[in-house]
Amino acid sequence: MNGPVGIVLRGTLGAIGGGVLGYFVFTWLASQGFYALAVPGALLGLGCAVLMQKNSNLAGILCGLAAVPLSILCEWRAFPFIADRSLGFFVTHLQDLRSMTWIMLILGAAFAYWLGKGRDVYNTRSIRATRPG
Repeated sequence: MNGPVGIVLRGTLGAIGGGVLGYFVFTWLASQGFYALAVPGALLGLGCAVLMQKNSNLAGILCGLAAVPLSILCEWRAFPFIADRSLGFFVTHLQDLRSMTWIMLILGAAFAYWLGKGRDVYNTRSIRATRPG
């Protein structure tokens, strides 16, 4: 599973797992009185990077894009509008969200990109051989 398809599959599974974990962590933190909307996106990106074990700007971009609807879903589940609790109403009234919600949503997408692009754990160019003398 080290070929290109295996890397993409591992990254996708990691992103899904991280996103699900991020959803549950956010809802638990919200029930405790903490507002951490950046957590789902960050864990989505981290899950992708941990299982992918390669660096890929495309994976980072896709994680950042996936973090936006995930964060919107988390916000809706924890804090729906009082007038109408449906997802459709929530999505059509995104402009009514507080500024802090948008800041946290953008921060979560940025973390998802930065963490999701991964690191090349096999990159040996950063290790310099030292010569005696």
